[in-house]
Amino acid sequence: MKKDYLKTAQKETIAIRKHIDRTYQKEHSNPLYLTSSFTFDSAEEMAAVFADEQEGNIYSRYSNPNVQELIDKVAILENAESGWATSSGMAAVFTTFAALLQSGDHIVSSRSVFGSTHRLFTEIFPKWGITTTYVDALDYEGYKNAIQENTKILYLETPSNPALEIIDLELVGDICKNANILFAVDNCFATPVLQRPIDLGAHISIHSTTKFMDGQGRTLGGLILGTKEIIAKIEAFARHTGPALSPFNAWIISKSIETLYLRVNHMSNTAHEIAKKLENHTAISFVKYPFLESHPNYVTAKKQMFGGGGIVTFEIKGGLEAGRNFLNKLQLFSLTPNLGDAKSIATHPASTTHSKLKPEERLAVGITDGLVRLSIGLEHIDDIWEDIEQALS
Repeated sequence: MKKDYLKTAQKETIAIRKHIDRTYQKEHSNPLYLTSSFTFDSAEEMAAVFADEQEGNIYSRYSNPNVQELIDKVAILENAESGWATSSGMAAVFTTFAALLQSGDHIVSSRSVFGSTHRLFTEIFPKWGITTTYVDALDYEGYKNAIQENTKILYLETPSNPALEIIDLELVGDICKNANILFAVDNCFATPVLQRPIDLGAHISIHSTTKFMDGQGRTLGGLILGTKEIIAKIEAFARHTGPALSPFNAWIISKSIETLYLRVNHMSNTAHEIAKKLENHTAISFVKYPFLESHPNYVTAKKQMFGGGGIVTFEIKGGLEAGRNFLNKLQLFSLTPNLGDAKSIATHPASTTHSKLKPEERLAVGITDGLVRLSIGLEHIDDIWEDIEQALS
């Protein structure tokens, strides 16, 4: 495909056809560049590349063709100017803040963040004089009031993990614009297939590629997308601190993105049907799914998302014991803390992913003892529902 065709192609096509410049072998599938360093034809060329006077690869901790191809592809899908890849999703979160903040700076964050992110904000960053103020996810006046003179970044996840709160990105984007601070969004649950935060006012979109982007439970990886100016600061930090994504993992993730639109849309459609079935089950207290009309943020979800996503959460009557009993009776679902996999996955957040939070902290972000998170995979919907139904019986 001619390169200029990609300028007008749909994003589903770009996800499949975006390619590294082919070598003399004219390979159809991107080759692997498993090398730690790169050579130069002369001392002058080497000096020019090191001085940023000439483009070229130096060392795979800095850049690598497989990693750059992945970055370029997802930047197009996210409508971002540039990006940086990291060794995991949490490395992407940490690198973003560590690169952009100084001692004495302040973060405003939604209270509904992943457990490891919470520990960054409450245990690690304070050691370096970086503080965080939490705001309830949907408290828009709270975000405004929490911004201080030293606030540099407002951060949130939407849909949140695991309560699936949907935060209005345009509204928060306006708050950040008026306060002249950066707006960073964890877009892992939605992926660029279902939501593009940069189009809605965010400066930075962060992904754990470990989840839906890989989609097979094989690799760890992370991505940070944003403006050239922001990514230049992140690159300057990351090149010397080393949270680099391996070329092999980048190659796998990039190949997976060729099917990202098919997988995410299929998972989203199935999850929506499963959520509707769960709403009518007598063993369930409540169901949370963004595209259910019963979801408290349904209007916002329909406004800013192209689909409800592959995650469904629900509360089983009977609390902690009932939740664990449900997981123990599942036969098709995998019990693992991952999500976004081709295989359907069930997790009990209170005892796993968010177990380090205090009980009152979990309740503040909607994690009850009986809450179950389902990541709906690619199996046939009848088999998925049969397993859920028998485990609830």
